[in-house]
Amino acid sequence: MRLTRIHVSAPPQAGGACTVRGEAANHLARVLRLEVGDTLEVFDGEGGEYSGRIEAMRKGEVQVALGPRREGLTESSLQLTLAQGISRGERMDWVVQKAVELGVTRIVPVLTERSVVRLDAEQARHKQRHWHGVAVAACEQSGRSRLPTIDLPQPLPMFFAALGAGAGTGTLRVLANPQAHTGLAALPATAEQVLVLIGPEGGLAAAEIHAAVEHGFLCVRLGPRVLRTETAAVAVLALLQQRFGDL
Repeated sequence: MRLTRIHVSAPPQAGGACTVRGEAANHLARVLRLEVGDTLEVFDGEGGEYSGRIEAMRKGEVQVALGPRREGLTESSLQLTLAQGISRGERMDWVVQKAVELGVTRIVPVLTERSVVRLDAEQARHKQRHWHGVAVAACEQSGRSRLPTIDLPQPLPMFFAALGAGAGTGTLRVLANPQAHTGLAALPATAEQVLVLIGPEGGLAAAEIHAAVEHGFLCVRLGPRVLRTETAAVAVLALLQQRFGDL
């Protein structure tokens, strides 16, 4: 039987104890119905894992005794960043979940010309917190011990401005574009860092594609069919991990 895995936001002390609070504590007690003496796995989101045993349970809190820290072994050697055009509701949640399962290091939600979603500053912060929770749950399920970074949603031009020019960065930049003339086979034979840009439901505008190319992105197509934004993200991440990573 697979052990329950739980994330703690503050790095715990190896050989000591940690306190799980809030929704995570309620999940352990009320949903999973764990009891004092039950074992579980704890991870700190920074690559560390710990064997744990429940020592006490109080309302809204679960006290867990911890074994020695060990390094998680599920992280890919490929540093993979996904810049994803924000899609509506559960579609974006699904992209975040599957991207985490596929080993991304960082997710940058971007607002584009054709994005249906519009966010003010407070809504952007709320979305970031929500997607962070989705990422935590995906790490718990998939066995990852290092949490990917989820950036604050930002306009695509701001993202490009922060990137700078493409030459000399050491990062392979890839744009999934159904109008491209080449596929992933045209990419270099090796890469240690890859940045992937995926447009929203309506795709990127011509000016945005042009700006991406100016910033060093290589346009590739994922076959003869036009994929939904969430399908394209998962497909290209899996293919890149198979080529350069650990799939």
